Order: sequence, then structure tokens, then C-alpha cells
Amino acid sequence: MYKKAAQAIKQAQKTIAFTGAGISVESGVPPFRGENGLWNKYDPATFEIGFFHEYPGQAWIVLRDIFYNLFGAVRPNTAHYALAELEAQDLLSCVITQNIDHLHTDAGSRRVHEFHGTLKKLVCLTCSKKIDVARADLNVLPPVCTHCSGLLKPDIIFFGEAIPEPAASQAMNAAGKADCVLIIGSTGTVAPANQIPRIAGSNGAVIVEINPVPSEYTRSVTDIFIREKAGPAMERLMEEIEDL
Repeated sequence: MYKKAAQAIKQAQKTIAFTGAGISVESGVPPFRGENGLWNKYDPATFEIGFFHEYPGQAWIVLRDIFYNLFGAVRPNTAHYALAELEAQDLLSCVITQNIDHLHTDAGSRRVHEFHGTLKKLVCLTCSKKIDVARADLNVLPPVCTHCSGLLKPDIIFFGEAIPEPAASQAMNAAGKADCVLIIGSTGTVAPANQIPRIAGSNGAVIVEINPVPSEYTRSVTDIFIREKAGPAMERLMEEIEDL
């Protein structure tokens, strides 16, 4: 399987990576769904945009607890660095990620389409100004914009919000042009992101999937399934690519 996957990536004109929560689990980022998922501890309703507007202080306590205290210390793992290396070798066109943890950019990937936004930025709901989260005071909640005193919100997609541009258009465009897709750690259950590999597959792209368990893609669009965790799988895949 590894050799076939390596050959598919090497022979492709345009390979894209599509990543989900599974790639970041090995960095200590808990998934939202599943046995140890965040939804077992926190009410998903907290992440409804309507709830945020009505109770910003309550929402921000949870947001800070999960995303800035828990996620704040995480670092990229072997899989993130491997994707950055593939890009550096001109074997990977871009990364499309469902994750908001910015670990791909931290690992050195330059062409990253963050389909659900990023925790690195906060956006003002009044003047739309964006600031780096490092410049915000999260000791006082909810944080406010220094420009207009409006409410600041993480620059991520809450339930009830649309996928941001230009990430949405760029991701769909990349999927339409890809002839190989490397899926890592995505269950394939979250729409509309889950359509990205399917768009590529419908155009004849070879779909390589790395997941420790079968996903929604495995029996429908996946051509090469590597049943393994992201880090060990990418380490071996990189070795196979180097040997070709």
C-alpha cells in the first residue's frame, strides 16, 4: 500500500492533502467527536453563532478553556512536518484542512486553505478588523476590539456560519484540478468540507487515505487505504517516496 501511495504521489501532476482532526490528535489536540471527543464534555450549542451573540461572556469562557488554554501548548507532529516537506519538494500543491489549530502553518506549510478558519486570528463583529490573538487580552472576557470596542470572536466557523472566503473557493478549485488526494485523519462526516475529496475523485483523481479506522471515504472514493495513525504512516510514506 505504501509503495502504491508513493507512486501515486510522485506520478501526479497536482497532489493535494485534505486533513481532519485525526492528524492533530498525535499533537495532543482532542477530536470533537468520538469516545474522547470534546462534545462529550462541552455542549455543542455553545458553538452556535446565535448563542455567541446572545451570551458572549459564557461562550468565551468555554472558548478560552478549550482553544487557548488546551490548544495553546500543542505543537506540530511528524505528519504535519511531512506535508510541509512534500510541499518543499514540489510534490504537494496545497493543504486543505478542516482543523483550526494552525499546526500546518506552524510546521512550515505555505499553501494552506483553512476551511473552517483559524484560532490565530480574532475578528471584530463591528468593524471586521482582524488581529492576532497574541495581541488580545483574554484575561478579560469577552475581549473587545481596540479600534472600535466591538466584540471580538475567534476567526473560526461557528455552527450557523458560512465557510469563509477565499478559503472555500480556493479549496474547491484545488479539488477540481487535483489528480491525487492524500486524505489524513478525516472521518468524512462534516459537510460541506467532506465533498472536497469526492469532487477530486469524480474527476478521476487517485484517493489515498490514511486513517486508523475506516471512514466515510474508505469504501466509496478511496483507492489506496493505509490503516495507520498519521505520524507513523507519513514517516513510512516519506521513506517510500525517497526510494523511488
